[in-house]
Amino acid sequence: MRVYIGCGGYSNEEWTAPGLIYEGVRKDDYLSTYAASFDAVELNSSFYAIPGLKAFEGMARKSGGRTRFAVKLNKVFTHDRAPTDVDFDRMLQSPEPLREAGIMGPYLAQFPYSFHRTADNRKYLHMLSERFAGRELAVELRHASWDKPEVREGMAEFGLIWVSPDYPPVGGMPEPQVHVTGDVGYLRLHGRNSGSWWEGQSAAERHDYLYSRTEMDEWAEKIAFVNDELAELYVFFMNTTRGHALKNIPMLREALNARGVPVRAPDPLEAGSSDSGRLL
Repeated sequence: MRVYIGCGGYSNEEWTAPGLIYEGVRKDDYLSTYAASFDAVELNSSFYAIPGLKAFEGMARKSGGRTRFAVKLNKVFTHDRAPTDVDFDRMLQSPEPLREAGIMGPYLAQFPYSFHRTADNRKYLHMLSERFAGRELAVELRHASWDKPEVREGMAEFGLIWVSPDYPPVGGMPEPQVHVTGDVGYLRLHGRNSGSWWEGQSAAERHDYLYSRTEMDEWAEKIAFVNDELAELYVFFMNTTRGHALKNIPMLREALNARGVPVRAPDPLEAGSSDSGRLL
């Protein structure tokens, strides 16, 4: 299993704080700096506006072919749920520069908690699977009504990737397990800040959580358990607030390597290199 590990987004102003990766770095150089240390990133900007071809060309160039991009679907697909043919065309065609560079990961459909398992929503999800046929599409379903073996069996049948989540223990959401619905797995670690998950005023506040080494060991055990079932696994840390994710990723890498799951990542000492990283 090839494991890709990164963060939810790479353009984080908080990471300019002393001791973090963007200290003294120009904003134009954020991505190249990020790509020197992490081999995957989940693109957030596409949720708000679908970037054009030139924007994706710039991402491919600045990342130097060292980082896989998971591209989040625009909110018209997941929150408004009223995409037009033009929206589908843009979402499918704009990331072509990433595909040509060999660094395109799955698309991510991040549905809100209000997206319950109803007949209409099941039909909508089936429609998405048909429109994205031939592309890897990971689906995050936050309401616990979806957290059932038969749902994952259906997703496997239609070629969808179940997003395995780690949420705060607040109830009503899927359990923190790694589930396999195909050759590719997808894990999103949101942190466990129970106090601000529902009441938080912003995503930064909800994701203000630093995982302990014990918690990273627990996830490493779960990942190692499916090592022989997956060809690839994407692991994204959403707890980017105050640089928490930057501290947790080395913990997870170490824990995985200790359990016989080799983790490849760019070598920070070779930021100018064009190779794809080495075993750490």
